[in-house]
Amino acid sequence: MLTDEERKALVANKVRRSRETWMETQGIIENKFWHAAANRMYYTCYYMVTALLLKNGHSSHTHGGTIGLFGLHFIKTGIVSSELGKFYSQLYELRQIGDYDDWKVVTEVDVMPLVPTVEVFLDTLEQLIREDGYLE
Repeated sequence: MLTDEERKALVANKVRRSRETWMETQGIIENKFWHAAANRMYYTCYYMVTALLLKNGHSSHTHGGTIGLFGLHFIKTGIVSSELGKFYSQLYELRQIGDYDDWKVVTEVDVMPLVPTVEVFLDTLEQLIREDGYLE
């Protein structure tokens, strides 16, 4: 069980890691490494989702569990739009293809349309994390 101070520190670390991973991802995209970009885009959002879940007392040890908790506590309740929920699932699927499917290739066409929504996703979740002065 985490103390409030430990939870806040862990959440802040996840938010920072999300933002740093997004900066890394932009460099990967500039260099046109599409499989790596798909992987890092997913993890950019994953770190922010885990921060939001932790802030609210939820955590999972699996990616599927994280997706499920996010859907249950934030998408189904309308706190986060269903469009952003679908987007997060889409990133997960693209990451799975890029990391594990030897028969499919992730291309610029797969990655580039998703880039603008990453910013919206991150900003939306970070705003929820910062509510009530949770992070300074």
